Amino acid sequence: MVFTTSSVSDVIAALDERSKEIFRRIVEGYLENGEPLGSRNLSRLLPMSLSPASVRNVMSDLEELGLIYSPHVSAGRLPTQVGLRFFVDAFMQVGDLSAEDRANIDRQVRGSNRDQPVESMMSEASRVLSGISRGAGLVITSKSDPVLKHVEFIRLEPTKALAVLVGEHDQVENRIIELPAGTTSSQLTEAANFLNAHMTGQTMAELRRQLQSLKESVRQELDSLSHQLVERGIAVWSGGEDDGKPTQLIVRGHSNLLAEIGGAEDLDRLRLLFDDLEKKDSLIEILNLAESGPGVRIFIGSENKLFSLSGSSLIVAPYRDEDDRIVGAVGVIGPTRLNYARIVPMVDYTAQLISRLSRPGI
Repeated sequence: MVFTTSSVSDVIAALDERSKEIFRRIVEGYLENGEPLGSRNLSRLLPMSLSPASVRNVMSDLEELGLIYSPHVSAGRLPTQVGLRFFVDAFMQVGDLSAEDRANIDRQVRGSNRDQPVESMMSEASRVLSGISRGAGLVITSKSDPVLKHVEFIRLEPTKALAVLVGEHDQVENRIIELPAGTTSSQLTEAANFLNAHMTGQTMAELRRQLQSLKESVRQELDSLSHQLVERGIAVWSGGEDDGKPTQLIVRGHSNLLAEIGGAEDLDRLRLLFDDLEKKDSLIEILNLAESGPGVRIFIGSENKLFSLSGSSLIVAPYRDEDDRIVGAVGVIGPTRLNYARIVPMVDYTAQLISRLSRPGI
């Protein structure tokens, strides 16, 4: 269940002050240590004077609302998934990051080398998010589609070449490609000359479309082997028609997830989570989730169909390029007892930082 604004208001209206306090203590106890809270311990923690019997009556009302449950007979109470969502929507206070937290994230993500590769920056971002959460930090990055400035093919082996792509902001991308059988050095030069003469000043997607439209005339201008080489080089860079947006998932903090395992059932859920993370359509889904709303989005348990079987929570925010287009996402995935109030502003700030740092000239 996902609460709407009206349903949250309705539930809040149904709770008196002692019910709110008891519910808040149960959730905060769960987020802190994962343990259920019983009526006797709760009666000692409350700021108002309530007997264990009175606390049990309130807990019974909260159970009827679907906000808490008892994991087994004679146990204390834990929040349900619905209860966690209600807590996040109605009670959780998300503050601004301190200057120290911002400085720490800046220092770690930027690294000592301001000219570090984008992949290194993304890896550090996922490591930072892992370090501040009880889960795994993740970064999904889409392959950039730079405007082409220069192309070169360098033979490495009889059947392999290095394709060097230089973008308009002098970013360089190297890819090893398979050469068509019988490719000569002159054909490598011919293919590069053709691209540099006819197709610079365009993105990879534009190049592929133009190559398709020029296919017959290109065949007349280039011999068959050179034509294949041009097509392969562009296909490698652009990722193919059906490849989807994301091309890389960086995850740090698997050990954090392993540390939370409490039994065979938890281990099975963790296996399901890892299986989901390895699927390419899962990466597309995470990006879609990040794009579907502004700022940081929180998905608890089965609210996110992607990880519903593993019962994991996802906190995710998009990052953007210089044209304000969403090109990736950063976030944290882990057990439902994540420290949401602390993680949300850090995910938000990290996404904003990556947006700035990934733009040319920053």
